[in-house]
Amino acid sequence: MHISRIAEELIIWNSDGFNLINLSDKVVTGSSIMPQKKNPDLLEYLRGKSGSVYGNLFSMLTILKGLPLSYFKDLQDDKEIVFKSNDNLNNCLKIFDEVLKNCNPNKIRMLELANSGYITATDLADYLVKNHSMSFRKAYQKTAAVVNFAEKRKKRLNELTLDELKKIEPKLKEDVLKVFNLKNSINSKKSYGGTSFDNIKKMIMKYKKEK
Repeated sequence: MHISRIAEELIIWNSDGFNLINLSDKVVTGSSIMPQKKNPDLLEYLRGKSGSVYGNLFSMLTILKGLPLSYFKDLQDDKEIVFKSNDNLNNCLKIFDEVLKNCNPNKIRMLELANSGYITATDLADYLVKNHSMSFRKAYQKTAAVVNFAEKRKKRLNELTLDELKKIEPKLKEDVLKVFNLKNSINSKKSYGGTSFDNIKKMIMKYKKEK
């Protein structure tokens, strides 16, 4: 299931509509009619294999559903189901590993999308709670007003000036502008499992050692 979901995610990211990753020619195939097309066939293969494994699971459950708690001859079929599922999973992991080795992120496109959609609005709400002793409800309302202000002027949050922000909340000072910086937003998530660069590096090192 997890391999299937990640495969679907990568298929979406690789599509022209998103263009968040580039897959090497080693892990894509051509089209029989469109010379420019690159099909993520390996990922589609991985996504589809969950159906076979799910089928094996339901076969096993169906065999067991009417059996008392002991061994019966019905269970002779469980070996084939388990061995097939194991082989299927091992093959999928090998293929998935190969796909990841031949997958490159489009960092410029990722950063462009990350800077859209007023993604740092929650950081502003948190800032108002921490630095101006607001309830989160009030901070939420102030932040919504800021977002609406920016939308009407077709600006991103990091393009707003301090004077514009003060029209909505006069108490704001220069340091609020740092809140809208995407890297600052990422690095502010320092708790365990957070997205700060240091946290991510630590987790990468941790899993590399375990490998």
